[in-house]
Amino acid sequence: MSLQILLVVLTLFEALLLCLVVIFFLRLRKSEEVLSKLRDKQDELLNKLRFNTQMERELVTSFEQRQAELAALDQALEARAKDLGKLLKQAQEMARSPQFLREMVITGHRRGKSPKELAKATGMSVDEVELIIDQAGG
Repeated sequence: MSLQILLVVLTLFEALLLCLVVIFFLRLRKSEEVLSKLRDKQDELLNKLRFNTQMERELVTSFEQRQAELAALDQALEARAKDLGKLLKQAQEMARSPQFLREMVITGHRRGKSPKELAKATGMSVDEVELIIDQAGG
């Protein structure tokens, strides 16, 4: 009888071990599924990081190109401003020349402007304007 009890105990122990092995394998399978999901998520994250890195590179490249374009435009604008400054200086010099002022007075007189109006427009005195009109022949 003790042999039978020992056999029953061993059978129960084997059954318990078998149950533990089954539980272990079920948990192992679950762990493998979780690990597989983690790998998938990690791959997805790495792909997103690669995409973000590529977008950042493109953005930096585009920004550098825009900076270069802006620098070129700034230089062109400065050159234009310099040219316009020269032209303005020339125009001011021409506007102050006696011959130009004389032409303005004569042309204005022909259009019917008074000597007072012409003096104000040219910055000359009324006497100077009248003198130019008289010299031009009236």
